[in-house]
Amino acid sequence: MTSSRITTQVLEAATGVPAEGMHVVLSGRDGAAWRVLAEGTTDADGRVIRLGGDELPAGEYRIRFETGAWYRARNVATTYPEAVVTFLVTDDGRHVHVPLLLSPFSYSTS
Repeated sequence: MTSSRITTQVLEAATGVPAEGMHVVLSGRDGAAWRVLAEGTTDADGRVIRLGGDELPAGEYRIRFETGAWYRARNVATTYPEAVVTFLVTDDGRHVHVPLLLSPFSYSTS
């Protein structure tokens, strides 16, 4: 299976393993609001390789990672019920990968 223009991967830093089974939601800015474009669940490698279409117009997008539900399912307390990463897609057609490094009390992207 080929990947879409936008992909993501979540790695759980405290355990050093991919965050399998996390629900993620891709949205695009639509004026002052956000419109949901696609949803997915991370695979055994912590990835979602089909998130949205192969072609997306230039604009502002975000991925909401449902971190709270993922940690609750593992009986782990967390500070963040969700992590949201907002990013720009340009007209150049390049692939956009949005990584998330996660622990119960922090998260980051690169």
